[in-house]
Amino acid sequence: MDLFSRSWTALRAAVAELPDEDFARPSGCTGWLVRDLVCHLVIDAQDVLITLVTPAEGEPTRDAVTYWDLAETPPTGDDPLDALTVRLAAAYGEPWLLKFHLDDVGSAAGRAAELADPGLRVGTRDQVLTTGDYLSAYVLEWTLHHLDLVAHLQDAAGPPAEGLALSREMLEKIAGSAFPASFSDRDALLVGTGRRAPTDAEYGELGELAAKLPLILG
Repeated sequence: MDLFSRSWTALRAAVAELPDEDFARPSGCTGWLVRDLVCHLVIDAQDVLITLVTPAEGEPTRDAVTYWDLAETPPTGDDPLDALTVRLAAAYGEPWLLKFHLDDVGSAAGRAAELADPGLRVGTRDQVLTTGDYLSAYVLEWTLHHLDLVAHLQDAAGPPAEGLALSREMLEKIAGSAFPASFSDRDALLVGTGRRAPTDAEYGELGELAAKLPLILG
């Protein structure tokens, strides 16, 4: 839960420090500008708040790793919800409004996570998880989207090293195989999720794992 807070705080700080012109640049998410990604983060923060106040009964059906489903095809940006995010982001008009809303809702989500009982069971997506597992799953979400945020921004700060390390560990469990030791945590996440193609040398090192990639998380 502490790593959730550190990853989320770092991502929100990176957004807060962006100059206005960067909001119109491409992000690492197909079909989305930086402003669209930031709008998605506002929605993510709302989802965290909703889930943390949605207690569930029964045994957990998912954990931090099995929370994720795998899609067969990468997102194109044409999904109705993705398209709605683009329209919502455009409606803000000015970058400072997006920054304000993310800080407002994002801070509340961060405080709620700090106050949450990690053993409490919560419901989301018709599944039951402990709060601790739910927030751990979001470390991967925040880390990947932090990489998306800075994909084309040379001066923006990247995600914390410990968030990259845990996210790699979770992605390896999802894949059922470890990435080569020569891969940095960042490169394992980018190549593993299809955010960039492996080089010829990397492809050779991946071995049998290459056939499982990319892992499209949903």
